[in-house]
Parts: sequence; C-alpha cells; structure tokens
Amino acid sequence: MTVTYHDSNARMSQITTHNGAVYLAGQVPDDASADMRGQTEQVLGKIDGLLAKAGTSKEHLISAQIWVTSMTEFDQMNAAWDGWVTPGRPPVRAAVEAKLAKPEWKVEIMIIAALPEA
Repeated sequence: MTVTYHDSNARMSQITTHNGAVYLAGQVPDDASADMRGQTEQVLGKIDGLLAKAGTSKEHLISAQIWVTSMTEFDQMNAAWDGWVTPGRPPVRAAVEAKLAKPEWKVEIMIIAALPEA
C-alpha cells in the first residue's frame, strides 16, 4: 500500500494519493475581499491546479465537501460551482453552513478525485 503526500508541512498535506484516488485538503480563497462567488471561483481555480499537479482533473471528481459561512449566499457559491463542474459528471456533494478558521473566508471546499486509468 503506497500513500503519497505532496505540498506538505508539519501539520498537513495539500494533496494525498492512495489506491487510485486523490484527496485534497480543504481549499480557501487567497483574496478574502471578494464576494462569495468570487471566493468560490478562486477556490475552484486552486482545486484545478492541485488536481493537475496530482495527475487528474475535475472530470474525475468523486466527492466534494463544501462549507459556507452563510446560507444567504449559497446561490452565489452554486453559481460558481455550476459554471465550473463538468456537465454530466457532478460528484456526490455535501454543503453545510459553518464557521471557518478565519472570519473573512466565506467558503472552503475539499475534493476527492480519481486518477485516470493509464
């Protein structure tokens, strides 16, 4: 059994791969001054980059966990998500309202994806 860790520090890794799956740490926006849609778009862009680094893409999503700080902005998050997710290939997904580690963050997303078969 091989587990591979990427972009790690003493606390966590941004990417872990195991048994044909890629696990991403929760991703948050870099520019917290943006609205919910803008923050979500930033996070999805970071996810695209991490998936590419791991050798996969959003076409191979398995699961998404989404935390938002306010359900009143849920539609903005969904607008960004719907424009990003591959048509016909949406992952299973859960989205909940939660208090995030920094009050300026509006969204955090964690992804599991498959590695494409060689």
